Amino acid sequence: MVEQFLINNDDYYVPDANQLITENDTPVDNFASAKQQRLLVGSLYSSLQSQTFLAEANVGVYYTDLQPPIVPDVFLSLDAQVPENWWEKQNRCYMVWRFGKPPEVAIEIVSNKEGDELGKKLGIYEHMRVSYYIVYDPTCQLGEQVLRVYELRGRRYFETTETWLEQVGLGLTLWQGEFEGRQDVWLRWCYKDGIVVQTGDERASQAEQRAQLLAEKLRAMGIDPDSL
Repeated sequence: MVEQFLINNDDYYVPDANQLITENDTPVDNFASAKQQRLLVGSLYSSLQSQTFLAEANVGVYYTDLQPPIVPDVFLSLDAQVPENWWEKQNRCYMVWRFGKPPEVAIEIVSNKEGDELGKKLGIYEHMRVSYYIVYDPTCQLGEQVLRVYELRGRRYFETTETWLEQVGLGLTLWQGEFEGRQDVWLRWCYKDGIVVQTGDERASQAEQRAQLLAEKLRAMGIDPDSL
């Protein structure tokens, strides 16, 4: 068992972070999964800059000192931030007892049948009280469903066809298009109206298009936009 220490001489304790494995430096992702993770995490930081949240890919989540961490492909935790000194041992991964709560969303991207996403992992996320557990299975390794959404109700997960995550204020959608030069079907965050949460490149492209339209209108009015 990991050694524990008392805080304020009461009955509350937390594990000694120095005895926990916060990273093992053994990346095992494939190209598609890695790109999908960047899309899910990067779009949040590009478009939700006014909100406080923590989103990451392949970062360990410790939910108890008695078990190794689970490592979601992507997680989202609202009202949470990485501590300023993120190189300190206790700040290198997501320890539930330090953040005071589990992430609201955990996403697993299925690439083979070895991950036990519908068995052991589902049970762990349910035990952690993660509000939503998402299993994205683009090549249908686990069955015919490409997207499975589990919502925590009380102490148990219930599978739902609802892709709007009410407690998070975001939804998920399958989107056909190009990301980082690759055309494919992607899992993306979306707003309630179905519009996807944009990446930084998409936001920049949209701003450029608006600038071009404005310049054209000014020229039609006899105004040189370059002189402004």
